[in-house]
Amino acid sequence: MKDDSGAGGMPANQTIRAWVQLQRVSRQMLERVEGALKDAGLPPLVWYDVLHELVGAGEAGLRPGQLMESMLLAQYNLSRLLDRMEKDGLIARSAVEGDGRAQMITATAEGRLIRRAMWAVYGRQISELVGSRLNERETKTLSGLLLKLRPSDG
Repeated sequence: MKDDSGAGGMPANQTIRAWVQLQRVSRQMLERVEGALKDAGLPPLVWYDVLHELVGAGEAGLRPGQLMESMLLAQYNLSRLLDRMEKDGLIARSAVEGDGRAQMITATAEGRLIRRAMWAVYGRQISELVGSRLNERETKTLSGLLLKLRPSDG
């Protein structure tokens, strides 16, 4: 791997430009997705992420700690989010047999419906923001480059 650091271990100008562009594009794309979900009268994208993880876990569900780890959310943020989603009937909590403090979280039928409705909007945004602008080779290259940037501990 090439070391492009400048004086004192600081990044080279091109590395800084790439970082800034990555941050800008990511923020702009997420804002577009959030706007499209809002325009469709749907919940924020993080709700989709929670429902996606829970549906993927099946009927067994996930413990809050498992969900927190897979989503990289702080515990207090996740607790508030789950409270709101439970209030809206999208998730259910149940006690873990033999462990009075532990709970499992599952997506309700309504949660699965909302997730599908959200995916219809979210998927269209992915197609518009990425699929319509990059060909198959470019998307494969971009995916590979982004994987190279992924921290080894994450």
